[in-house]
Amino acid sequence: MPRPPKDNTLPADTTQAESESIETAAPEAANETVAMEEAVLRLRRPVEALLFVASEPLSIKQIAKLAHAQETEIAATLQHIADDYTDRGILLREVAGGYRFATSPLAREAVEAYLLPAKTTLAIPALETLAIVAHLQPVTKSEIEAIRGVNSDSVVSTLLDRGLIAEAGRKEVIGRPMQYKTTAFFLESFGLRSIDDLPELELEPGQPLELNLLAPPADATVDAPSGESRADEEDAGEDESARDGREEAGIV
Repeated sequence: MPRPPKDNTLPADTTQAESESIETAAPEAANETVAMEEAVLRLRRPVEALLFVASEPLSIKQIAKLAHAQETEIAATLQHIADDYTDRGILLREVAGGYRFATSPLAREAVEAYLLPAKTTLAIPALETLAIVAHLQPVTKSEIEAIRGVNSDSVVSTLLDRGLIAEAGRKEVIGRPMQYKTTAFFLESFGLRSIDDLPELELEPGQPLELNLLAPPADATVDAPSGESRADEEDAGEDESARDGREEAGIV
């Protein structure tokens, strides 16, 4: 005998429960969307004002605290502001772990013509030193000089004055030299969110990224202090003269 067809219909009470759940979820989602839109409209002005007066990038957490709002609301507001400023002379940029207004690259020529700062560029030696600090930080001045092969006092001072690098404590080795690292201003100047955004170094095959600068070369010789060296030579000379005198006198 043929089997009766399988009944795949759900019980009436189950179908009704699912229908009620869908009907309940839809208004809730709509209410959440409306609430977020209202929050964005309410927060847009204070968030724009904070970004305008801030002298450094502001994180979502900082803005939320200052505006007395939820971080999700601030994130939505920032996205709304970023979209609104897309085609303007001012853009909202995410740099150095936060957000701030910046001029558009398309307006660069006009902005530079107005500002004309005394120091607009870095010389090649300064850029070389800055690259070494950025990739090997924290790094000492001696390590920088060992890589560059020249004295770096002047360029390190220049980078410190510009605020692109800062002291990072002393290295626990003999002499305890000062170490240097890049700053948040460095990230802002180069449009980086973090050090992880630095481009990869193009090294020759087998060339190490970090050099063991404290270990002497394999063929290096360690010279004794000049005073001790002269004293040893004089003692050796005296012993040899005395020996020669004894031999001439026939004394063994």
